[in-house]
Amino acid sequence: MRRGSSGAALALGLLTVLPVPARREPRGLGRAAAWFPAVGALVGFAAGAVRFALEPALGPGVAAVLAAIALVVVTGALHQDGLADCADALGVRGGRERRLAVMRDSTVGAFGVLAVALWALLLVAALASLPRDQAVWALVLACMQGRWAAVLHAVAFGPARRDGLGAAFAPSRTSAVLATATVIAAALVHRPVAALTAAGTAALVALAVTMWARRTLGGRTGDTLGATVALTEALACVVLLGFLRP
Repeated sequence: MRRGSSGAALALGLLTVLPVPARREPRGLGRAAAWFPAVGALVGFAAGAVRFALEPALGPGVAAVLAAIALVVVTGALHQDGLADCADALGVRGGRERRLAVMRDSTVGAFGVLAVALWALLLVAALASLPRDQAVWALVLACMQGRWAAVLHAVAFGPARRDGLGAAFAPSRTSAVLATATVIAAALVHRPVAALTAAGTAALVALAVTMWARRTLGGRTGDTLGATVALTEALACVVLLGFLRP
């Protein structure tokens, strides 16, 4: 029980801005992987609650924008930062070391800005089109699957560097299995066909990012983990919209 609570605290501290003391413990992050989908569910519920609560007063468009803002604020823009850095690395010319250097640079380039802007547009458009009574469920599911996709990405390939989050986050097979079981169980609770289709999309995103990281970076990094989460969230919402739209 003590080990489980420690893993939950690590996951909560890593994936949210909540002041959890475990945030300052970079080692042993792999054991937190089993809790990633659960933390994702909390993040998705917070954003979904904003979408649900504000639609009657502000309309679906404004409510969707505010829900996306809540999603970014709760996570400290951790995943959007990773998406921007990966986009900059994708656009730069040069070899592996050059791309890794660009990803470590705190300056965001044009490719990074465009990637985050397009991500935001896609997510907001999908959220605005979701039926109000399904928005919370869709965001909970999408955020769960986004963190699960990051676990799959981490398990599929080793780190590109010896330091950093990509190296520190090394989930065990047991943690990955537990995370997968959580996602599947959640998918079977409500609209299983839609939920499992979204889960398949999450797995494809993890595979695509892994293949790109293997070819261009030589392994995963904290940024590729973040990009996997962000891309999965948006695409899962789009897939769920395809099933939920009247």
